[in-house]
Amino acid sequence: MDILILIFLSSGLFLGWALGANDAANVFGTAVGSRMVKFSTAAIIASIFVILGATISGSGAAHTLGKLGEVNALGGAFVVALSAALTVLIMTKCELPVSTGQAVVGAIIGWNVFVGIDTDTQVLMNILFTWVLCPVLSAVMAVLLYLTVKWFLNHVKPHILTLDWMSRAALIIAGAAGSYSLGANNIANVMGVFVNAISLDEITLASITFGTAEQLFLIGAITIAIGIFTYSKRVMLTVGNSMMPLTPITAGIVVMSHSVVLFLFASEGLEYALASHGLPTIPLVPVSSSQAVVGAIIGIGILKGGQELDWKVLTRITTGWVTTPPIAMVSSVLLLFCMQNIFSLTVYSPLHYRVSPEVVNELNLRTKQEWDLSALYSTTFTNIREFKSALATLNIENTATKDLIELALLEPITVDIALLPPEWKETLRPARLEALRKIEAIEYQYSWQLLQALTRSSEWRSKEDTVLNKQYNRQLKQDYANLIRYSLQAN
Repeated sequence: MDILILIFLSSGLFLGWALGANDAANVFGTAVGSRMVKFSTAAIIASIFVILGATISGSGAAHTLGKLGEVNALGGAFVVALSAALTVLIMTKCELPVSTGQAVVGAIIGWNVFVGIDTDTQVLMNILFTWVLCPVLSAVMAVLLYLTVKWFLNHVKPHILTLDWMSRAALIIAGAAGSYSLGANNIANVMGVFVNAISLDEITLASITFGTAEQLFLIGAITIAIGIFTYSKRVMLTVGNSMMPLTPITAGIVVMSHSVVLFLFASEGLEYALASHGLPTIPLVPVSSSQAVVGAIIGIGILKGGQELDWKVLTRITTGWVTTPPIAMVSSVLLLFCMQNIFSLTVYSPLHYRVSPEVVNELNLRTKQEWDLSALYSTTFTNIREFKSALATLNIENTATKDLIELALLEPITVDIALLPPEWKETLRPARLEALRKIEAIEYQYSWQLLQALTRSSEWRSKEDTVLNKQYNRQLKQDYANLIRYSLQAN
């Protein structure tokens, strides 16, 4: 890996360390706080399973952040991750178990604001919904588990030594499962912004191929583990002791509730299983482990009457949740401005836009309206703000503006199969590679023109947009994105 890339990745590594110091610690916070598991034991188990979860199942929630804002320059990704990490570090110094995901979302919105890109409100609303749903689900799960365990203990009445052994074992098992789910769900917070901004050569180990995303997830997971070992103990004790006194049994219930909820928001397999049986699915979104833990503790506390809950601590934690996104957004905008104007760092790859008759024809087909945009035919716009300003003078509807911005993006592309990476060509289906040969050497001014040419072959057509076809469509989209990137690099 190039030394320059490592320098830019340093903010992501810093964010991974911050997540390990704050969010990841919450997996075992209740166990350590109740003194049922030693901190060193908890740190080792959490580190191992966070790394496994990130590398094996880390792709599930990563795509949602990409939809919120596709940071297209390595310098921009560096600043976004740095803004989020600094925000989390400040909250950690205040001993508040805040959400790293909230910090990342705020920082990405800050990047959108700085470069003039509209934030997808539907994706943002889905993320905001999960921030409310996560602690609520965790509270409900904790109440159900608490009532189940209470019934079991009342009827079985195990010996006190047996109960102690069972409690420790349950805490360790639940913590391991929660750590795996945490890695799968939250690695998107650490390295998600770098996936679209960086391209790494594939590495094959023991017949397993590690692409760009997998390599980034592995590096990020290791830094999370380092954060757990070096700086997580104080936050563990805050979660484990300050909000409510926890017995070993309630500590186990909190950890198990947290683990289940994180799994629900991270598992593509579960999403597929629910959809295949016609059941509603849960969005795959990076959620906060601290929110899940706090939600579980609140659920049990309310079930017991609420007297044991320390509402002052809960108020501080809630304040941290509410203030984290705007703090990260503002710091992102300020850092982007400083890096671009003081240090001359490229935080955004300039995009050029040109309206042509072909673009207008395609826009008419998509919107089913007739648009007269001939006044823009002779102009090439060098940034999105300039282009949007010109569109505003024509009183184009917002929905049409979004389509026009996508269609008018200039990306001159000529497919040259000989210049495509051999290792990538080997991963393509033979029929897809054959379809590429039919359009080789043809120059396209816009990427959508290339896509239209490709979709003449059934191998390059997406299937119906359902959960059951999600994996196929995702791989197709990745193949298309790789083709665009490699062709642009070759050109």
